Amino acid sequence: MDNIMELVSGLNTTWILLGAALVFFMQAGFAMVETGFTRSKNAGNIIMKNLMDFCIGTPLYWIVGFGIMFGGSGALFGAIDLFSGKTISEQGFATLIFQTVFCATAATIVSGAMAERTKFISYCIYSGVISLIIYPISGHWIWGGGWLSQIGFHDFAGSTAVHMVGGLAALIGAKILGPRIGKYGKDGRSNAIPGHSITLGALGVFILWFCWFGFNGCSTISMAEVSADGVVSSAPAVLASKIFVTTNLAAAVATCTTMIFTWIRYKKPDVSMTLNGTLAGLVAITAGCDVVNPWAAAVIGIFAGIAVVVGIEVIDKVFKIDDPVGAVGVHFVNGALGTILTGVFISNEDLAAMGMGRLQFFGVQVLGVVSVIAWVAVTMTIIFLIIKHTVGLRVTAEEEISGLDLPEHGLVSAYADFAPALHNYADTASAPVVTGSTPIGESVPVELVTEPEANHVVASDVKFTKIEIICKQSAFDTLKNALMGVGITGMTVTNVLGCGIQKGKPEYYRGTLIEANLLPKVQVEVVVSKVPVRTVIETAKKALYTGHIGDGKIFVYDVENVVKVRTGEEGYAALQDVE
Repeated sequence: MDNIMELVSGLNTTWILLGAALVFFMQAGFAMVETGFTRSKNAGNIIMKNLMDFCIGTPLYWIVGFGIMFGGSGALFGAIDLFSGKTISEQGFATLIFQTVFCATAATIVSGAMAERTKFISYCIYSGVISLIIYPISGHWIWGGGWLSQIGFHDFAGSTAVHMVGGLAALIGAKILGPRIGKYGKDGRSNAIPGHSITLGALGVFILWFCWFGFNGCSTISMAEVSADGVVSSAPAVLASKIFVTTNLAAAVATCTTMIFTWIRYKKPDVSMTLNGTLAGLVAITAGCDVVNPWAAAVIGIFAGIAVVVGIEVIDKVFKIDDPVGAVGVHFVNGALGTILTGVFISNEDLAAMGMGRLQFFGVQVLGVVSVIAWVAVTMTIIFLIIKHTVGLRVTAEEEISGLDLPEHGLVSAYADFAPALHNYADTASAPVVTGSTPIGESVPVELVTEPEANHVVASDVKFTKIEIICKQSAFDTLKNALMGVGITGMTVTNVLGCGIQKGKPEYYRGTLIEANLLPKVQVEVVVSKVPVRTVIETAKKALYTGHIGDGKIFVYDVENVVKVRTGEEGYAALQDVE
């Protein structure tokens, strides 16, 4: 009997630790989502915040938060148990680490809504306060034996305890902080500020979806149980299996719903909003994933897929609150919605086990949501206002325009390898630098041409033309291949930033009209003589045309002369390795 108990205990502890590892990796998912949905000039700042909210919150939650949350059965408050010694002895180390990563999730949600204009020191302060006291107190009400758990409030894995808390803190912070520069025009109209990498955002969503199986599934806290007479039951494992199914269904259906809804609403399926739809479904099902049937999980996914779009639009266009990543719509709106819908769709069997009627249980769910909203709204408003009037909450306009990577962290660019680098090679003889296959110190000997020969063709004898093409980065390979197909054998290519305003078919990002913004482009320069200029122009037009704003521009210039530095050749002879 003792051996069986030890074996089951070890299995259950392993299950909790697996869940803790998966939920910890959600930090990477949030970091990728927030980085991808914001501009590249703030990427390092976003990564730093997602790293530090976990690293600051971990010791604070261990020192104070864990005791407040689980160190007693008081209605409103656990206990002040410094360094959680007594609480750990009662709950175990596995519970400590499992709850620590949940706490970090609530704190990290806030960074996305307040991205691109918040002081780093201010973020560290309010993130720490969330882990220290805000999350633990409402968490005690729900999971630590507090008054909400005593009246039957059900939030299995944290739609309210984690996501709504973080989402509401994000909403309040973004409101007090104010919108990013250029987000709203003088007439109040919302302007689109696209994120720099949908690819990173999508990677983050897939990471979060994967980790959510640990977030919800491992919240069973066990995989087996032993009765008083030594009979081992796999009921927890069966429940975990059901949770995996309901979690996955809600996410998938919410994703499909958001795709269809944006397709109808914006005339095209919006990529970034659909990714938000996936997260919305995951957030909404988290409260009731253990007590709803698969069909109900799918219905909850439909509600979530619509609610996230409507929520993000209302927050942006009605309340004028700038949330770059949609954190409020995903976590606050759907955290509350999912918790309340649990009261609607709980299965008859689970409802009977709770000993309540459906209407009574629904009322308890609504009461719990409203109570936690009141707690977080009051406390976080006070905290944000104190920070605003002391160390300051927002960076200067100059810092915001330049991007927070440089002024806050001394980081020139999070993508340094994509920027040109200048090197000083004063002593090339002792340290030859390889260009192509020939070291500079061993240059190929040539006969320099200092004066044009009698039969040498110079620029004055032949028409030389420079053609400059500005296009999307994604179109460069097509353009390059097309130009080489008409005889262009050399070109200069530069990564540039540009914008333009023109009439034409409007483009939208998350339902908002895209205005003129600095966007990454490629500048291609070629000099031609033998190849007709019109051929190059028509080839480029054909390669680049999509009919959408931003297809590019072509500029044509006269060239006075061409000089090859290595040989001294001028005119057509100097152009031989270019055209």
